Amino acid sequence: MSSESALSLSALGGRIRDERIGRGLSLEELSARARVSRSMLSAVERGAKAPTVIVLDRIATGLGTSLARVLGEERRARLVLLRRRDQQVARDPAGWERRILSPVLPGVEFEFMRTTLGPKVDAGEFLPHARGSREYVAVERGTLRLTIDSTDYLLRAGDAIYYDGDVRHSFANPGAGNCIYYLAMDVKGDGHSR
Repeated sequence: MSSESALSLSALGGRIRDERIGRGLSLEELSARARVSRSMLSAVERGAKAPTVIVLDRIATGLGTSLARVLGEERRARLVLLRRRDQQVARDPAGWERRILSPVLPGVEFEFMRTTLGPKVDAGEFLPHARGSREYVAVERGTLRLTIDSTDYLLRAGDAIYYDGDVRHSFANPGAGNCIYYLAMDVKGDGHSR
């Protein structure tokens, strides 16, 4: 995982540890919720290991929050301008990236992101988010294969879809060119994935 606005591994680990402690969770509890081993979680919190984007997303899901909150600092403002150079970008070695387009606001668990999947890249499966969560996807370019609870939906440029976020879901690009899509996620509910 790398970030365009240069969040260090130790800062990322500290942020995850603070979020975990703030929610009253032990390493074991977060490990079970996130489906990430305790040793990996501990190494990430110490800044000793760089998580992949999928592992980072699982940790955020286990915390009942968004990737944006794990990567970005909370801002208290009536207006937040995020210049491109200031946006958090999580890059995965598998050939894809997520650019966070929404600020982290107090009491708000909403995330807006732009994802680019390279040709033939499968981003993997994402855990169900909390009950009541919602996701909206719109494809800008290319073809996206969105799998929701084992059912495939093939989306092309201009297509959009909504689904409840408390389901297993995965994103893949079956095409020969880049796939670019936008995802808006409203993380609600009790903070537990099913």
